[in-house]
Amino acid sequence: MRHKMKKKAKYLIICLLISSVFACFPACGNSEAAGGAVAETEAPADETVERYEVPKFRGAKFHEDEAYGNDEVLVDTSRSDKGFFGIHCVSDKKIKLQVFKDDEVYTYDVVTGKDQIFPFQLGNGSYTIKVMKNIVDTKYSELYATTVNVELEDEFDPFLRPSQYADYTDESSCVLKADELAAQSTDANDFITNVFNFVCKSVKYDKKKAETVQSGYIPDPDETMETGKGICIDYASLAAAMLRSHGIPTKIIFGYVGENGDLYHAWNMYYTKETGWVAVEFEVHEDEWNRLDLTFSANGSDSRFIGDGSNYMDVFQY
Repeated sequence: MRHKMKKKAKYLIICLLISSVFACFPACGNSEAAGGAVAETEAPADETVERYEVPKFRGAKFHEDEAYGNDEVLVDTSRSDKGFFGIHCVSDKKIKLQVFKDDEVYTYDVVTGKDQIFPFQLGNGSYTIKVMKNIVDTKYSELYATTVNVELEDEFDPFLRPSQYADYTDESSCVLKADELAAQSTDANDFITNVFNFVCKSVKYDKKKAETVQSGYIPDPDETMETGKGICIDYASLAAAMLRSHGIPTKIIFGYVGENGDLYHAWNMYYTKETGWVAVEFEVHEDEWNRLDLTFSANGSDSRFIGDGSNYMDVFQY
């Protein structure tokens, strides 16, 4: 696994102090107890007040009639210019997907019998897609491979559509909740704040799940919202689904964080062209990707643990 340190100057998190930090990841639980979230924005009483104008929903779908493959796997790259590709596998064996671009490799666990969407998150260029079938133990053989040259219509498209780690439709519960929050928002930054507050107040950190979660776990944003609990990837997935579905380009980042950089973690980065603004937990810069760590935000963390953002090491983005 190759670690990549992003430009430090782009990132800044202002964290609240608490007396201790969980051995794994702090909970983003009840914000009243944590004193972490910004006060919710109420819907303006005056209907003439400007509201956040939500862009058209960008979905992602597997198109079987445009897919290629064999009896066990079909790969649809017909919408590569929209920032994604789809896969459908039918197999009684474990299936893995590998995506190669330049010197980077992304590996996914594939759920058989289900249409799944994956992003072209590394921008324009040549991608090689390999579907691997488990043979015995940890050995895999190539089931199907293809190469596609990607030229995105919009560089933000991979982060404005659903994919495996942020799976949703325009009818998902989390998207309908985001509709409500958008209706209470005056602009994009106000909407981001409302999503931030909602997730931090509604989801508690599940320490038991963190101790037992298996490799290859795939989050479900609706399930996280409905159960009100989750681990870091659940927070990041829910936030991404709510923000992406309403026009805010949002990445899910996997990487390391901490004073010693030894905690594997998941968080979000989002982008807005709105005028920069400052909230209690984070600072936003215009025309830049900004970090949003919902797992840490509600309960905060010792400032030495998070630092000025340089303690974050980005490894993978989805």
